Amino acid sequence: MAWRTDSSVIAPGRYYLSGADAIVEGAVAARCGYFAGYPITPTTEVLERIAVRFPEVGASFMQMEDEIASVCSCIGASWAGVKSMTVTSGPGFSLMQEGIGHAVMTEAPMVVVDGQRAGPSTGQVTVGAGDVMQARWGMHGGIPTIALAPWSVQELYDGTIHAFNLAEQYRLPVLVMAEAATTHLNEVLEIGPEVNLFDRDKKPGAPPFGCDTSDGVPPMPSFGEGEKLLVTASTHDARGFRRTADPATERTLTTRLYNKIMLHESDISEVESYYMDDAEVAVVAYGFTARSALSAVEQLRREGMKAGMVRLKTLWPFPSQAIGEVGRQVKLIVVPEMNLGQMVYPVTAAVSCRVAQYNQMDGMVIYPSAIVETVRRAAQ
Repeated sequence: MAWRTDSSVIAPGRYYLSGADAIVEGAVAARCGYFAGYPITPTTEVLERIAVRFPEVGASFMQMEDEIASVCSCIGASWAGVKSMTVTSGPGFSLMQEGIGHAVMTEAPMVVVDGQRAGPSTGQVTVGAGDVMQARWGMHGGIPTIALAPWSVQELYDGTIHAFNLAEQYRLPVLVMAEAATTHLNEVLEIGPEVNLFDRDKKPGAPPFGCDTSDGVPPMPSFGEGEKLLVTASTHDARGFRRTADPATERTLTTRLYNKIMLHESDISEVESYYMDDAEVAVVAYGFTARSALSAVEQLRREGMKAGMVRLKTLWPFPSQAIGEVGRQVKLIVVPEMNLGQMVYPVTAAVSCRVAQYNQMDGMVIYPSAIVETVRRAAQ
């Protein structure tokens, strides 16, 4: 396995693009070779732009009959040796859960972009962040995932590239938890002259589902390379043979799948801090809501309150160590979310200080004023 530096596909410079466009250009920059998807708001624009851009760069585009076919098609493409990707939202993300679990169990790297909105079911086709717990617990089995929470057009571009690198490095599906508020946002995007890309490990003859290295990630051959491959989502040994009645094989496999993510939490999880040096009150936020939270914190500081903000760039694995340190520093944490309360639970579990929440699920973004008022009331 190795990192390499490659040139940007499009000319470096400043572009004014939507979040949906930025996702596509990030996939192109990451050298994604295959996309399969089904149109659904708010990610239909991603599919539309990919339908144009992928043929231009020699990549394959397929509009599938539904989300189940889309995610399963991407698994096949991954095992054929190319980077693969799909996009969806709310109800489509629900349909993809079994396929995502299959990719986790067969260790097939791929990227799933979920343009979250307000639910449940079809819900409101507007803004929301209703899928963050589903990203971790939506599939059965409890094996951890990697889920990123971009807050800008720039980060949708950078985060898509990062998601492909993580997928290849750890051999699993990586989830980009976008939102209607970010995919439909237009901002200036800076594209550099080069991108850093991770190439999956290949060791001819090595077992594709078992390893003794500390990272727990085995090499991944592709079909057509001469390897005798058995790929099954049933319990299997290091060579892929089904061992569904063997407790030791199940224990070995699931322990490795768990540890290859959770033992590397500090390497994978990222947070970003603002005004935390002297903070006595902290707002913990993610995605688009973090933009409002930062504005709210700046207003509170102008009023004399020692407020700070910590942004969750990674939702899963949850950065428990970093948030635990925040909880030891401040006396109050406020968690605003465009849902009825989801990430507030792992935040509360990680800290010993008081935690307050602000929840809004009405198809509207959370304004800074709502966060300011929540912090004021909670701090009394």
